[in-house]
Amino acid sequence: MIPFVDLKKQYEIYGDELDSRIRQVCSSAAFILGPAVEQFEKNFASYLGVSDAVGVASGTDALRLSCEALGLGPGDEVLVPANTFIATAIGVHQAGAVPVPVDNDPDSYLMDLSAARKHLTGRTRALIPVHLYGRCLDMEAVGKFAAAHGLQVIEDACQAHGARLNGKRAGSFAPLGCFSFYPGKNLGAFGDGGLVATDDPSLAEKLRLLRNYGSTRKYIHELPGGNSRLDSVQAAVLDFKLQHLDEWNSKRFAAACLYSELLQGIGQVRPPVFDRDNPHSHVFHLFVIRCEKRDELLAFLGEKGIQCGIHYPVPLHLQKAFAHLGLGPGSYPVAEEAAGKILSLPMFPEITAEQVRAVAGTIKEFYG
Repeated sequence: MIPFVDLKKQYEIYGDELDSRIRQVCSSAAFILGPAVEQFEKNFASYLGVSDAVGVASGTDALRLSCEALGLGPGDEVLVPANTFIATAIGVHQAGAVPVPVDNDPDSYLMDLSAARKHLTGRTRALIPVHLYGRCLDMEAVGKFAAAHGLQVIEDACQAHGARLNGKRAGSFAPLGCFSFYPGKNLGAFGDGGLVATDDPSLAEKLRLLRNYGSTRKYIHELPGGNSRLDSVQAAVLDFKLQHLDEWNSKRFAAACLYSELLQGIGQVRPPVFDRDNPHSHVFHLFVIRCEKRDELLAFLGEKGIQCGIHYPVPLHLQKAFAHLGLGPGSYPVAEEAAGKILSLPMFPEITAEQVRAVAGTIKEFYG
């Protein structure tokens, strides 16, 4: 059995220290916005190289609150990738704005900025680039595109914890950078959690109000905020794991290089394109191949005890949840074509070379 993600293995290695951190929170009884949250926010902001980090309940809330902090709402359109987890669009929708999908680049699967131009209207107010699968989108190009069209930028780094581009960390390029700490992420909690990073003190202050009933002092409410707080237990877990994030990302990159080497020469399989000499621009939250007979291969791997996934089988515009956008099949041909061929192979820091070889060998066996 080769799991898609092995969270149990990580706990076997670090369980004693993690248990100790959790016990400290329990003994303090400071469960909501306490010292553990403040410490993690400070350390994560320092790690990113930004002035403020605001812990929230989930990555989806990070996106929604970022939209609200920028004043996005009814009538506003926000460009998002057609190929992304649905939370990117849900965050926009929950803020009252309209997510407008943009087709992806066929090689990187990231948002295609050249395709974004045709979706600009007089109502377009913002852009949410996603560092999908752990790979950084060219944020210099994003910045130029946004400036040329008067757009605000929210950076979705929910799959790219620790990735770097030109010396800067993912999540630190835009005025607001959003993170998810879902357990399977490169930096994962023991439950849901999220965070927004910013270098703008006024945005940080507004986010802290929005996450906590519009209040920074008990029973004094400056605006009608909600409840979206990162709890202290999750913060304590994340603060410990943060110390190991770069090491874990390096192990992911090494596994990705081995996968790529072993899968070369299989004509029906295209491994992801990445720069092996730059181990920071892609932190491989997911290792996604493009393959023929994808569904048959997925079933074959499952029969052999190898768990895989598809990220994502249905593009955003074809989800029933967004049928009201009126975008049918053929609207985003690159994303639609990729959705039928992409496959995510097992990837986690503790994956062994033997496991990677077994996965690659089974893929070769399938194609004969």
